[in-house]
Amino acid sequence: MKTKVRYAVIGLGHLAQVAVLPAFAHARGSSVLSALISSDEKKLRLLGRKYGVDRLYSYEQFDECMRSGEIDALFIALPNHLHAEYTIRAARHGIHVLCEKPMAVTAKDCRAMIGACEKNDVRLMIAYRLHFEKANLSAIRLVQSGKIGEPRIFSSVFTMDVREKDIRLRRETGGGTLYDIGVYCINAARYLFRDEPIEVIGAMASRDAARFDEVEEMFSATLRFPGERLASFVCSFGASDVAEYRVIGTKGDVRLDPAYEYAAELRQFVTTGGQPRQQVFAKRDQFAAELAYFSDCVQRGVEPEPSGWEGLADVRIVEALYRSAKKGRPIALAPFEKKRRPTERQEIRRPAVRKPPKPVNTKPPKRK
Repeated sequence: MKTKVRYAVIGLGHLAQVAVLPAFAHARGSSVLSALISSDEKKLRLLGRKYGVDRLYSYEQFDECMRSGEIDALFIALPNHLHAEYTIRAARHGIHVLCEKPMAVTAKDCRAMIGACEKNDVRLMIAYRLHFEKANLSAIRLVQSGKIGEPRIFSSVFTMDVREKDIRLRRETGGGTLYDIGVYCINAARYLFRDEPIEVIGAMASRDAARFDEVEEMFSATLRFPGERLASFVCSFGASDVAEYRVIGTKGDVRLDPAYEYAAELRQFVTTGGQPRQQVFAKRDQFAAELAYFSDCVQRGVEPEPSGWEGLADVRIVEALYRSAKKGRPIALAPFEKKRRPTERQEIRRPAVRKPPKPVNTKPPKRK
């Protein structure tokens, strides 16, 4: 029988508390929460008690946790600028890594993470939960089937109103719209077009100088793909909640609204032959699905999809878009080969978390 993969979760912010930690209940067949790592003693004490975890560590005790023999994998839910450091440190101890997106702040760091995991023969997966989610995988199948004709245009809007002083608004921790939510739009364009962009154009805009003094309020991007296809999106930290995308082909279109959410049902709208139809996809525990998948990869010793190369593919585009916005001109991208992409075979269904737990010493990112 397969042994359950024992996880430590490092970083106990809002996402970890309302989504990651509860997900272990729906991934219990393959995954077990064995340790918590945080600089906040209250979080460790209360969350340890809530989830029955007695292996509680500070950041200073990280290496002790990794070499304890009680951990097989690390789930990284830290601020973006710390992803590379802790991935590399875990890999050196022979610990597998499931890292939240974006993979890192720079492509250089992404490559260092990949190299460390390959050198130490551990699995590395980036937490693209939508690669296991039915609505998005169904959209991929529809586009690939030819039902909407040749896909020509991708467009997306992903916006939220982020509260003052949230970590997403801090430059030194890897904040910014592209790293936090724009990466979803980039990833969706890539998995729907099944290709890599060859050129990008970006522009930034901001108001509310006090709140957005370190990072941009919004970003507009255009990605040119081979075959003269265009993908465009706008993401913002200063607007009401929208999370949709649309692929338009020569014979029809498919739209998801919302497309990127994890705490809501997703809706798909398809128009072919002038006839519209709608399908609603029930809310699922997307985090439990990615835990179950990664544990299976660890148990079988196979490289995950999405691997570190998937994370690198997005981060290099993010960097190029920021360069474009600063220089005021298009930026050409070097060729990048990506052999594996998500398919419907990766769908994993887990029941939704009925009621998210009340978080300890952390605030949600959105303004009320």
